[in-house]
This record gives sequence, C-alpha cells and structure tokens, in this order.
Amino acid sequence: MKKTTLATLILAAIASPAMAYDAGDIIVRAGLTTVTPNDDSSNVNVDALGGNVGMGAEVDSNTQLGLNFVYMFDSNWGVEVLAATPFSHDVELTGTADNALALGDGQLADVKHLPPTVSAVYFFDTDSAATPYVGLGLNYTIFFDEDFTDAREEQTFSDLDLDNSFGLAAQVGVDYQLDEKWLLNASIRYIDIDTTAEFTVADVPGSVDVDIDPWVYTLSVGYVF
Repeated sequence: MKKTTLATLILAAIASPAMAYDAGDIIVRAGLTTVTPNDDSSNVNVDALGGNVGMGAEVDSNTQLGLNFVYMFDSNWGVEVLAATPFSHDVELTGTADNALALGDGQLADVKHLPPTVSAVYFFDTDSAATPYVGLGLNYTIFFDEDFTDAREEQTFSDLDLDNSFGLAAQVGVDYQLDEKWLLNASIRYIDIDTTAEFTVADVPGSVDVDIDPWVYTLSVGYVF
C-alpha cells in the first residue's frame, strides 16, 4: 500500500497537465537554432577560362539565437514567423587539386544571412502535455557582409556578391507544456535555399551556383500570451 501511494505521488508530481491552445493565443519561443547546409554546389565558372574550372564550394554550419512567434486562429491552426540573429558561414573552396590554378582547398570567404520564414502550422489534438505540429511556408533568405578571406584576396578574388533566395520551408515540431504559460519546444525544418555567388578573379568575372538547402534544428523555451 505504501509503495502504491509513493508511486502515485511521484507520478502526480512529475505529470504535466494536458493543454490546448485557444484562438487568439500568441506563442513566443526563443532558443538555439542550428543551420546545417546540405550544400550541393555546381563547379566554379570563370568566363576567361572557358567556364567550368573544376572547383566547387561548401558551406559550414552555424548556431544562433532563434526566435519564432505563433498566432493561433483556433485550437489547431496558426501562423508562425521565424526570425533569428544573423547566421555566419564559412564558404570553403573544394576540388582544387583537379585543376591547374593551384588555388588550394580551404576557406574562401565568409558570409552572413537572415532566413525569415512565414509558415502555416497545424497542431494535433492530444491528451497529453506534448503537442506535435507540422508546418509549411515560404522562406526569403537575405545574404550580406560577403567577404573573401585575406589569403583569397591575395589570389585576386574580389567583389563577392550572393543573390538572395526565395523558397519553400517545411517543419515538424513538438511543444511540451510545463504549465498554462511555459513550454519547451523542439523542431526540425528543411528550407530550400539556392543562391548564385558572383565574383571576380584576376579582374575576370566568375560565379558558382550553390544549393544550400539546410536542415534547421531548434531547441527553445516558449511562453503563451
């Protein structure tokens, strides 16, 4: 009897009430967001060398403060806006051993970007504190502060510019409600980000098309207003 009572008390202490969102609720979440590019670059093209010079580019991962805001139209449907502090990525030059330019693999440049995304989200009805959801939306990625490294500038690279990107975004996530106001959140997104990087090398125009297409992972704390 004592064991049964103790187990009941423990379960009651750790259990969280099942909650549901209401029309007009505003959910604000903040936490860590990691952008992990699934990059697939075309070869680097330099006009004066006949186009394809047999090199590619890769983009590394970065973690920043992620923010998102959800407005609920009813208990299931809402609209979400994703924001973050600027992400900073190193761009790596690859495949240089396969050509005669002798530029060397390694960091080519660093760039920053902001990926604002607006999504329609659907929260599933559950009888627990965990509320899973799915979302589909549109992303507009803005690139800025594109700079070649000093070593690449010595190799005559200059005038780097990346086109902004417009594409689809999909996500799955879950809110775990700690009480009526506070929650924990985890989500995974896939964002279609394609860009063309234009530059000059030895005063000759060049370019590389990069399909960044990142997976975006977020762990955050949220509050319901």
